[in-house]
Amino acid sequence: MTKFLKKDQLTSNWYEIDAKNAVVGRLATIISKIIRGKNKTTFTPHMDDGDFVVVKNIEQIKFTGSKFQNKKYYRHTGHPGGIKETTPEKLYEKKPGEVLKLAVKRMLPGGVLGKKQLTKLKIYVGSNHPHSAQNPQVIQLDKLNSKNIAKN
Repeated sequence: MTKFLKKDQLTSNWYEIDAKNAVVGRLATIISKIIRGKNKTTFTPHMDDGDFVVVKNIEQIKFTGSKFQNKKYYRHTGHPGGIKETTPEKLYEKKPGEVLKLAVKRMLPGGVLGKKQLTKLKIYVGSNHPHSAQNPQVIQLDKLNSKNIAKN
């Protein structure tokens, strides 16, 4: 029999990831699994059982190949002919964390649940962040393999 958690039984942990020399897509998959709660045995698809993730040193993130200059992000203003495009290079100059945030956002479910889960992602330039009081567990990307992502 499958057990479903109630809202008052949900618990959230805090994780800290150093994005130094990390590839955007691979980092986004790890973060999205933690934010959704897929690393927990109590994963429930329709509930927000995920954990908080603090990403630091976002200015040292990397793209593979020539994606940094050639990849395109599209958005629409809502007006006729209002499609806008940008590259990660241009987006990175204005907001360095937005590149990772977009990658994670597109890996989460659409709608209200996905928006709520995305608020659990905290991205900071540099190695300082205001969440040290939560005692986040440090996840070292170089020691992870694909089968062992933030197991509790």
